[in-house]
Amino acid sequence: MSPDDLDLISQWITAADSLVITAGAGMGVDSGLPDFRGSEGFWQAYPALGQAGMEFTSIANGQTFIREPMLAWGFYGHRLNLYRQTTPHQGFQVLKQIGERLEHGYYVVTSNVDGQFQKAGFADQRILEIHGSIHHLQCTQPCSSTIWSADPLVVTTDDARCQWAGEKLPSCPICGCLARPNILMFDDWAWDSTRTDRQRRQWTNWQTAAANPVVIELGAGFEIASIRAISASFKSKVIRINPRHTEIKRTQGIGLAMGAREALLEIARHLTRIGFLPLAVPE
Repeated sequence: MSPDDLDLISQWITAADSLVITAGAGMGVDSGLPDFRGSEGFWQAYPALGQAGMEFTSIANGQTFIREPMLAWGFYGHRLNLYRQTTPHQGFQVLKQIGERLEHGYYVVTSNVDGQFQKAGFADQRILEIHGSIHHLQCTQPCSSTIWSADPLVVTTDDARCQWAGEKLPSCPICGCLARPNILMFDDWAWDSTRTDRQRRQWTNWQTAAANPVVIELGAGFEIASIRAISASFKSKVIRINPRHTEIKRTQGIGLAMGAREALLEIARHLTRIGFLPLAVPE
């Protein structure tokens, strides 16, 4: 990142009244979460699915819970345990510090279902999870619009076979049918969007107060364009952080070909030097 880039980014941040954080899957890579870009990366994380030639779109699919519930819960159970055990990287705290220094604070819009922003201490009422959350469950039918926390669920999986290994599969507390994560999957007509709809209303209300936000977009690729579309919906400057795809018109913002943690720590150190952030950021 050049000194000119840092100066420009700092000008945008210090002139803003709020921070919009738009985040895709790349945000979690620096925390050690798997990179599912392409079949090779996905199969490296889940060898049993690689041996079966099963791609991400096939397992992350609403129909798999109906056809092969043990396999579906083997995959999502492993992911739930993984996200529970993962510590968000330092870049999360940088974003939180920046947002908290601005008049109208921050808002997070993410396609990630991992709950890492909540785990890093971001306020739940300032997060829009457009694809839902693995930390919440719903009925596969669904029999009602009830969505409940996955926190009490004890997850036991056979990761070598990508199979659920608990005594019984998770079930709906109302009707007893199979439960599933409250996530929007591929070919998914049963997703209950009630929780996300509530978040979206809160997000819409917040935007009426935030007149001059700066947007920091992290790890959002071309594959799922919804996050990039949200970034582009603002007239504000966009700081696009992505090691692979940084294309953006200079009139719209700036692209940084870097990982999220590295870029955010460098920005934070510069903001500390100019007196915007009060404390030095760890190296």
